[in-house]
Amino acid sequence: MSEVSKNGGIGRRSILKGAAGAAALSSVPGVVFAQGAAKEAPDLAKLVAEGKLPPLAQRLPSSPLVVKPLEKTGVYGGSLRRGLRGSADHNGILRMVGNQGLVRWNLAFTQVEPCVAERWEVNANATEFTFHLRAGMKWSDGKPFTADDIVFAIEDCCKNSELYRSVPSVLVINGKPTTVTKISDTAVKFAFESPYAMFLENLATPLGQQPTLFPKHYCSQFVPKYNPNVGDLAKAANMSDWPALFRARCGDIEIPSRWGNVEKPTLDPWVVREAYTGGATRVVMERNPYFWQVDTNGAQLPYIDRLTFSISQDVESLMLDAVSGRLDIQDRHIDSLQNKPTLSQNMQRGGYRLLELIASGAQQCQIYFNITHKDPAMRAMFSNKEFRQALSLGIDRKEIIDLVYLGQSEPFQTGPRPGHPWYHEKLSRQFTDHNVKQANEILDRLGYNRKDAQGFRLRPDGQKVFFAIDVIPTLYPDLVDTLELVRRHWVAIGVDMKVNTIERALYYTRGDNNDHDAAVWPGPGGLDPLLDPRDYLAQHPQGSRYAIPWTLWYVSNGKDGQEPPESQKRRMKLFDDARATADLAKRGVMVKEIMDLCADAFETVGVCLAVNNFGVVRNNLQNVPKAYPNSWSWPNPGPSMPQQFFFQS
Repeated sequence: MSEVSKNGGIGRRSILKGAAGAAALSSVPGVVFAQGAAKEAPDLAKLVAEGKLPPLAQRLPSSPLVVKPLEKTGVYGGSLRRGLRGSADHNGILRMVGNQGLVRWNLAFTQVEPCVAERWEVNANATEFTFHLRAGMKWSDGKPFTADDIVFAIEDCCKNSELYRSVPSVLVINGKPTTVTKISDTAVKFAFESPYAMFLENLATPLGQQPTLFPKHYCSQFVPKYNPNVGDLAKAANMSDWPALFRARCGDIEIPSRWGNVEKPTLDPWVVREAYTGGATRVVMERNPYFWQVDTNGAQLPYIDRLTFSISQDVESLMLDAVSGRLDIQDRHIDSLQNKPTLSQNMQRGGYRLLELIASGAQQCQIYFNITHKDPAMRAMFSNKEFRQALSLGIDRKEIIDLVYLGQSEPFQTGPRPGHPWYHEKLSRQFTDHNVKQANEILDRLGYNRKDAQGFRLRPDGQKVFFAIDVIPTLYPDLVDTLELVRRHWVAIGVDMKVNTIERALYYTRGDNNDHDAAVWPGPGGLDPLLDPRDYLAQHPQGSRYAIPWTLWYVSNGKDGQEPPESQKRRMKLFDDARATADLAKRGVMVKEIMDLCADAFETVGVCLAVNNFGVVRNNLQNVPKAYPNSWSWPNPGPSMPQQFFFQS
């Protein structure tokens, strides 16, 4: 095999860089690892002494992942407290513990490093990736983890059209899914028909976790190929069919049931003991006795005994818990700038410090008009580029930045952040001036020149120009404040808008069913434009909210959804080509064309550049970075390795 990358280590900026550095965690200089001398938590040692658990040497793989603690080696014990919001905050758990893919990001978000895979090899044209697993590694129930689990997860699950409407996009390049084959118990090969230079980088994101998510010995009982009687199991469980039963028992990357079954084995540092189910008031996870990582002294991780996620119904409850010192690490839901003064003033009282979340997104508030709206008149209105441009010109971004974001941002549409090599001036800055006169002239010219008695414009069919914008107040309260100001700004140009505050599950349901007029979300892709390009082309089945049917067309290779316009199809092709291209200069040319086309199409409307956020950390919680990226692609705080956090007495 011609090797492009061996023993791990792929940098974000080149598939050729970092081979030596990535092996650092697997072979820390100066550390002589001996299984017999390794240490374990007292509660596990007690179980071993009682004959209820095998000795540590039999629970660890022959070459565990060696994690160098951020500051110092820790001590065992304690329960870490963190907060969730309602019944659809499953990613709050994922971000803390669900970072156990084949590969992972380093702390700086610059390099892919070994994780479940001890090392890998890539052929010369990046069409074959061979991963070498850790011999003797086990699931949380003590059963072996082998190449069979990965083959099952991809070939029997992800590529099963009854279970997945389309193969997850991370596993697809140029419309063709990977083929996964077992080389040996500890080696597995992913083969693609076309080059896929960014495969490792995509595997390091949360959406790349499927290869290590489904233990064959457990989940195969819910698949007809392995259990012809699975229909009876589904019926007995009051499930509509076997895929519903599979989802309920084995979960998936981004659904609550991933954390809803205490029986499902995992590779995570903590395993579920009190499940995330409807009506639950908390989720409890306890140490995985078979966890396959150790510190530089050979002590098995994690240091912390258990995680307790309290489930609150409002942000005020989370804030009260934070300032009272009842949360050990929290940024999710409390990180709005409006909360920072309160949290800063109560640091001594609450016994915590602030950590900085470095913005990786492009946009603080991206407005997605539904260009594929089910109603023909609404679709005609939203799909008119000049209509969207007029609404953008009608926004007073300076007022929003001053009032909502305390002056800590600048007008911005979308695109890589200023200073990024792929920053695109036109895409980022066009139509960001507040120009009511020009906005009114455009709307008049488009045929919205008639008005009702209240001064609101009428559509050509005589109906008022009115629509609702969906927003989740519990998740992003600043977006509600922003939209209230935008609503007032648009009154000045004769456009009526409702700020539609809804619960998160309903937000997703409306988007999935294409039932929304418009929606808002913080726009990603500021530092990772090819890892999360949902605003540059319709490729995210939940996130590209301006045209979900176009996304379904893309991810299904034309079998589902709606065929998009030529500009989108060209961007989709360029995106696939860019992911397949190892040469950064050539990749940059493709990205520039994507951004040029995106700027010309002007599909989404942005308000201001994403700002840095913050979180709280209890003073006695150690090995937590002072700052880290705030990104879905780097699912904070997971890549900072919470398994090496510990409490100092």
